Amino acid sequence: MAVMRAARLHIPTRTLRVEEVARPEPGPGEVLVKVEAAGVCLSDVHLIDGTLTPRLLPGDTVTLGHEVSGVVAETGPEVTAWHEGDRVVLHAGEERDGVVWTRGVDYDGGWAEYALARVDTLVALPDSIPFEQAAIVPDAVSTPWAAITTTAQVRPAQPVGVWGAGGLGAHGVQLLRAIGAYPVIAVDPAPAARERALAFGADLALDSADPNLAERVRAATGGAGLAVAFDFAGVTAVRDQALSVLAREGRLVLVGLTGKPLTITHSTVFSYLRQQILGHYGSGEGAVEQLIGLTAGGRLEFSRSISGVLPLDDVAEAVERVATKQGNPLRLVLRP
Repeated sequence: MAVMRAARLHIPTRTLRVEEVARPEPGPGEVLVKVEAAGVCLSDVHLIDGTLTPRLLPGDTVTLGHEVSGVVAETGPEVTAWHEGDRVVLHAGEERDGVVWTRGVDYDGGWAEYALARVDTLVALPDSIPFEQAAIVPDAVSTPWAAITTTAQVRPAQPVGVWGAGGLGAHGVQLLRAIGAYPVIAVDPAPAARERALAFGADLALDSADPNLAERVRAATGGAGLAVAFDFAGVTAVRDQALSVLAREGRLVLVGLTGKPLTITHSTVFSYLRQQILGHYGSGEGAVEQLIGLTAGGRLEFSRSISGVLPLDDVAEAVERVATKQGNPLRLVLRP
């Protein structure tokens, strides 16, 4: 029996261990991918610390990792469109009977030497894009992309705000600038995060603790306020602050996940101004393909998004660095 190493999370005890397990074999319509890079996301940290729990996982243990790129190592029966050696990016999930299952949450992911993937979850990866940069596209980039283009439907020259300039928010800034939003205002309590937001294309970066924040937003938007505000932090105070600087018919898009209640303090004003709150999760069909195409075409580039590359055996260190924000990482990547 062929074996491989994988970082497995035991859900009842939240224990993460790198173990030797059986290497999976691809069935009909599947391929086995040799993992070349796998991103470490804050969602992974929340699975380990118990903040998040898989809803659909059939057992009690799962291989983490939903941001994955690699090379096709073996094809299953009836697979003709993919061949050994093809470079690929894996979608962060798949649909089963109308329900979306998340890779590395509801079924085994890519913190391993090999990963199974259904053929309809594969995206061809051009040689020009490094595996490390490609791996983060299916979540760290595609989630804000879908939030911006599909959920919020941001248009050129619309004033927008981004709360939280971490793994999702910094890419949100980059993508908002790419589609022509203006001004792009980033809000974060950390000076390093604000500096990063400016480097990624923000026109203005504000401290969330600034008592004059509302006035500065109004000044930057000609007194109108924000057409769209994005909460990438998943924090109640962020949502309250973002709502307070929305324009008439402005939209607050909730991307950051939290289990806390959602409240509207000034609900009469909210209704009078015909404002909206929109929930967002993940990305839809075509998002990863669009982003890979834009990257291959030179419109996007993610080399500065990779804060470090670690071997699989150092997964605990990677998780700790993300959890504690050691070194202010944007994305850490594992190389099994």
